[in-house]
Amino acid sequence: MQKIKTIRDVDCEGKRVFVRVDFNVPLNERGTVSDDARVVASLPTIEYLIQSGARVILASHLGRPEGERVAKYSMSVVAKILAQYLGKSVLFLPNCVGEDVNFAVNKMTNSSVALLENLRFYGGETKNDPEFARQLASLADIYVNDAFGTAHRAHASTEGITHFIETKVAGFLMERELNFLGSKVLDPERPFTVILGGAKVSDKINIIDNLLDKADNLLIGGAMAFTFLAANGHQTGTSLVENDRISLARDVLAAVREKGVNMLIPVDFIATNEYNSEEMTMGEVMTVESDIPEGWCGVDIGPKTVEKYGTVVSHSKTILWNGPLGIFEIEGASNGTFGLAKVVASSEAMSIIGGGDLGKAIRKSGYDNYMTFISTGGGASLEFLEGKELPGIAALDRA
Repeated sequence: MQKIKTIRDVDCEGKRVFVRVDFNVPLNERGTVSDDARVVASLPTIEYLIQSGARVILASHLGRPEGERVAKYSMSVVAKILAQYLGKSVLFLPNCVGEDVNFAVNKMTNSSVALLENLRFYGGETKNDPEFARQLASLADIYVNDAFGTAHRAHASTEGITHFIETKVAGFLMERELNFLGSKVLDPERPFTVILGGAKVSDKINIIDNLLDKADNLLIGGAMAFTFLAANGHQTGTSLVENDRISLARDVLAAVREKGVNMLIPVDFIATNEYNSEEMTMGEVMTVESDIPEGWCGVDIGPKTVEKYGTVVSHSKTILWNGPLGIFEIEGASNGTFGLAKVVASSEAMSIIGGGDLGKAIRKSGYDNYMTFISTGGGASLEFLEGKELPGIAALDRA
């Protein structure tokens, strides 16, 4: 894709710079932030703009308030954390648009930082309402999108606003996302290994189609593996199988053989005779090979599969991993994901990790600091790897 302009390409001194960040952080039962990784990921862009003398106006959504003011989703909780990281005060504005916001923004001095209230307190945000987008744009001279995690949504703050601001560039986080998920995947150092997990073949089929010409190895895990096992005639017990996608799985297997890609499907599993998805609990657990008995459900890849996949990983130069390999939230079903994470972390390969649930899993494993890059986008990284054009990226200026 054509190179996109970044904040390096524009003079920000004294300018009002509207930065769409992704501060959609998880909250615990006390209403405090339980994982501030997304805030940390935005710091290079914010600090650069501060040093450039910009007047920095940050905007994000948090949770799904559905156009209503919901106290627990107020951005004020993030403002405090951000101020601690920046080592300076952050002006929290309890609205996104209106006279009070305009007045406060126009009073900002160079190198100061303001954070608007939750964008999704306004129905016009997700509806991409032109009037709401115009009001947001009136706050700024320059627009910066540094929220890759929402780039696949054509919302007022990601796409609509760009119709009312002349200069539209990417932040450093967006640049890194496009570099690792884009150019590093399109022209990988080989051997190139793609690891795909998650629940459904239907969720990953477009990634497989898009990367089949590029991958040397394709390693399958997660519940989607059971659909491939069923396609090969194996018994899967009560494991999740997309029965309406079995023929699709057979097509994938045929295409893989035709392309000469080394595709591996798990040879053993951790299975349980009872699984509660709401309470995240399991009954009895055993390791099974190949076929899963009736009444048992596969919840993770087994130790032989981890070892087999680990051998492939250790000989790879580039690794792209999207989706966990088991129900990592449960201790007895996390060894597959965590075990392979250890191998990836200790390898010399460039490791590109998809966001969403896998990002959480890698951080929980403790190996996150050993990965080359962990995406901040869940659905966005999925769609980007499928080869789709994301509205929030398409709206930015080209170099």
